[in-house]
Amino acid sequence: MPDPLGNFGAGISTDWEVDIWHKLRTEKESAVAHYLSTVEGKNFVLSSLISEVADNYYELLALDNQLDIVDQYIDLQKKALEVSKIQKQAMAATELAVKKFEAELSKAQAMEFDLRQQITEKENQINAFLGRYPQPIVRNKSAFMSIVPQTVYTGIPSELLTNRPDIKEAELELKAAQLDVQAARKEFYPSLSISATLGLEAFKPTYLLKMPESLAYGLAADLAGPLINKTAIQANFHTADAKQIQALYEYDKTILNAYMEVTNQMSKIKNIDQYYQFKAKEAKSLDESIGIANQLFRNSRADYLEVLMNQRDALDAKMELVEAKEKQLSTVVTIYKSLGGGWK
Repeated sequence: MPDPLGNFGAGISTDWEVDIWHKLRTEKESAVAHYLSTVEGKNFVLSSLISEVADNYYELLALDNQLDIVDQYIDLQKKALEVSKIQKQAMAATELAVKKFEAELSKAQAMEFDLRQQITEKENQINAFLGRYPQPIVRNKSAFMSIVPQTVYTGIPSELLTNRPDIKEAELELKAAQLDVQAARKEFYPSLSISATLGLEAFKPTYLLKMPESLAYGLAADLAGPLINKTAIQANFHTADAKQIQALYEYDKTILNAYMEVTNQMSKIKNIDQYYQFKAKEAKSLDESIGIANQLFRNSRADYLEVLMNQRDALDAKMELVEAKEKQLSTVVTIYKSLGGGWK
């Protein structure tokens, strides 16, 4: 035998931990729950993004219709200005009336360019949500005021809330926190590990392939319990327990906020519908009164201030009617998001 004695070897070694207390299985289930909660979080973000695009699209259509109303108002003010100039020449009106109509015309023209800027910004905002460069948004503005909001049947809100991705996310996080507590508790229990080795060993490389003399193998089992690191395990357990309580509070808060959101939106659907109906009547009455006021002004039976105020009221009513229609449609979008729709 050579002196000193050499030792050459090649082989594989592996270790197993026997999952006596199902600690490893619990950790695996916790990891799966954490992963599924991130998936639901992604669905919630996607649902929010879709609702944002829909809301901004309806706002864009509302701005288009408001721009058309302002254009009509500008034409109306131009005609009223011409009438005031004619009446001034006929000594039926004063320079003050002419200046008032000129000022109102300039105000309306300034409003037109402000709306055009808002339309451009709204288009760019939608393009940003869609992840693309600024470009025109294809749309049909003429059908906006005739859109009938879809009827929402919610049944029992507390049952439909389970479709919300954020509630599913909070529920899975709570489940994962509970599993983390179980896994941390099982760290106090003894663990059983099995080690196995298999390979070739010899004091001279040329003897490594000589079988079975060079064959080396081993099998061992270790049973270990926490002694030195017991304090660290206790700290991990208390941390997991605190996170479980926090997850429970987050879950309760998410459910409460979701229920309040759905309840508010369902009430808003009913109230905004009534608001729209009355605004439509107001706009119709004021629109009809414009022709009457203009006819009286031409016949010198109405003051120019009455005509001007009547036109302003009609403009405000039409603009508010468009806003009411936009709120109607946006409320439906919000209620579907609140009930968990949109991401599928």
